Amino acid sequence: MTTSASVPAGPEGAIVRDGTVTDRLVDANERYAAAFTDPGMDARPVLHVAIVACMDARLDLHAALGLELGDCHTIRNAGGVVTDDVIRSLTISQRKLGTRSIVLIHHTGCGLEAITEDFRTELEMEVGQRPAWAVESFRDVDQDVRQSMQRVRTSPFLLHTDDVRGFVFDVRTGLLREIDPA
Repeated sequence: MTTSASVPAGPEGAIVRDGTVTDRLVDANERYAAAFTDPGMDARPVLHVAIVACMDARLDLHAALGLELGDCHTIRNAGGVVTDDVIRSLTISQRKLGTRSIVLIHHTGCGLEAITEDFRTELEMEVGQRPAWAVESFRDVDQDVRQSMQRVRTSPFLLHTDDVRGFVFDVRTGLLREIDPA
């Protein structure tokens, strides 16, 4: 597998190979599709688990957790925080697609620890409109995992909140550290 670290970078660090980054992705998809065989899977995850994690490019969730295609639902956003949209996805995952367990994964060195809610004000000054969404920045990753677990456990839309566990992934060691919800 080629990583972005081994691909020539162009302006602003963008990966360039015979066109844009998107062109490269489309070319890769064509090669993938040429060898693709329909696995005959259902949309229901085999392990009945939904994972909410940060979008950070350093987290290879399938490799880190020993997952295969079809094992889980994966919901990712900046910080891996439980927002209304995450609750929406988890609700559909549980009520329509049979998941029962929820795993929350934040990580060390998250970019949300380096910004504040002032980012919304900066955007408003730049574009003339304040974003409706919260940044959900934090200073204490463990506490943010606890808050996310609490949001899941108290949601009236989720049927299964007895198996909700939260972790911090260490980007230097690859290890998960479980967070006590207390």
